[in-house]
Amino acid sequence: MDITKYDESAVRKVYARWAPIYDWSFGWISDLARKTAVKEINAGQGRVLEVGVGTGLSLPYYADHLDITGIDMSVDMLQKARERVNEQSLDNVAGIHEMDAAQLTFPDAYFDTVVAMYVMTVVPDVNRVMSELRRVCKPGGRIILLNHFFDGRGIKGVVERALAGYATTIGWHSDFQKEAVLNHDGLELRYETKLWPMNIFTLMVFDRERAKPALEAVSAQGETAPMPWQKNPQQKRLREQLS
Repeated sequence: MDITKYDESAVRKVYARWAPIYDWSFGWISDLARKTAVKEINAGQGRVLEVGVGTGLSLPYYADHLDITGIDMSVDMLQKARERVNEQSLDNVAGIHEMDAAQLTFPDAYFDTVVAMYVMTVVPDVNRVMSELRRVCKPGGRIILLNHFFDGRGIKGVVERALAGYATTIGWHSDFQKEAVLNHDGLELRYETKLWPMNIFTLMVFDRERAKPALEAVSAQGETAPMPWQKNPQQKRLREQLS
């Protein structure tokens, strides 16, 4: 299935229907995996961006030392997330914003950790979203994905194929391939692991590559970048005299 055909308006409509029942339907099924992802994040420091924060089910699990920002494109889900922040006095939540994951309005290299839980099977343009996650993540930071990926084997595969034709109704693509989030420039997969229930969900941790020091820069022809004295004729002559 071409996921790009699943447009933003369809996403908004589906999750307007999901919002009143999300927490006690899909929410509880995915909760243990969600806690595992947040535990990974809590080991870090600094600013965290949660893309697809939804009703804010993960927000109470974040450690107090982190600065959390959540975004989602569903106004109905965000209303519940804001209510959760207020009711539970979650002071480490810096903001909850309506925003498209493919067009983030944050500055480059702003967050130490960027996490997207149960998002990639929903977004219309996965490549654009992965590019944006990388852009707003600091060099050396982490991008964490938690998602269901198409398995195709046994009973699970039968169910995935059966649900694939109902993506616009259920709000996610059961036949979404893991390869779609791999091999993006500047991201290196550190590790991945299957999670409960029945290994339905996969946690993936990517490292955002650091900027290379100037002396290690490599030209487009694959040659090492010239040293400063090689570009300056006077320094070059002086070096030759001293050698």
